[in-house]
Amino acid sequence: MRKLLLFLLGLVLGALLLVGGLRIAAALREAQPLAAVLPAEGQLIETEAGSLFVQDLGPRDGPVLLFLHGTAAWSGLWRPTLEAMAGQGYRAIALDMPPFGFSQRDPAGRYDRAHQAQVVHALIRALQIRPVLVAHSFGAGPGVEAVMQTPGAFAGLVVVDGALAIGAQPSQLPLPLRSDWMRQAGIAVTATNPMMTRRLLASFLHVKSAATDEVVDILQRPMTRQGSTAAFADWLPSLLTVPSDALSIRPDSYRDLCLPTVFLWGQEDTVTPLEQGRQAAGLVPGAALLVMPNTGHIPQIETPAPFLDALQQGLRRIKAADPPC
Repeated sequence: MRKLLLFLLGLVLGALLLVGGLRIAAALREAQPLAAVLPAEGQLIETEAGSLFVQDLGPRDGPVLLFLHGTAAWSGLWRPTLEAMAGQGYRAIALDMPPFGFSQRDPAGRYDRAHQAQVVHALIRALQIRPVLVAHSFGAGPGVEAVMQTPGAFAGLVVVDGALAIGAQPSQLPLPLRSDWMRQAGIAVTATNPMMTRRLLASFLHVKSAATDEVVDILQRPMTRQGSTAAFADWLPSLLTVPSDALSIRPDSYRDLCLPTVFLWGQEDTVTPLEQGRQAAGLVPGAALLVMPNTGHIPQIETPAPFLDALQQGLRRIKAADPPC
């Protein structure tokens, strides 16, 4: 028995040392101030919510699309889509949603849906645009929240494999993760650990070959920014809990939504399964659901050509739509 206890104690100590070492490694890696890592292909826009990093392509007078990314991504993952849509005459803008990418992070660490929705509104006001919002995965929560807060600020809505949690009951953070140190340790082991980037990305994909070196490099590009692990730890509760005050979890909010809306969904999505897309599309008046076969949770990198076809079809539907209510 004593040997077993010593063995188990050794395992626990070894795990603590490993986690602690990875947290220290993250702190050493995250040494660059924002100014030193800011990508040349975008710009910071001064808004009421702070300095927000965007990539803005296409003609200034074209129909405006505003793209929101998912968990641990940034606007760079939308770049091929932006280029393609700009080539079709759209003004295609992608925002880095704090704390990810290169936008200014919230000093108070507030990343719930309601606050993130205000970030979207702040950018819209600063740029003086009325876009069709294209929101992917976890970015769809704040995106739909922004639309529901002020539908008139948008020309339409496209949800791509959205993590919406419609009808979910409000929840609290698991007890161990209420400790900031524990959250930072978990993030250092996973989201900001470069050795895990490809594995984590592949877990979201049906087309595993889409986890290319190029995509991995894009996702890792912000990892040297100062304070990334701590900022992601501040954000983690918004991923793991269901907000009690969000309009975008209430089925009635979708029934009342008066805006041309399209849902694009990967048929093989195991993160937000297709049934969630059917549920959402069935609630919104006049909404369409376009399903992409042989595609998982991140269609813009898994099957980019079918995704662009579906996006353009969805935008044509939005343009031609009669007022849904």
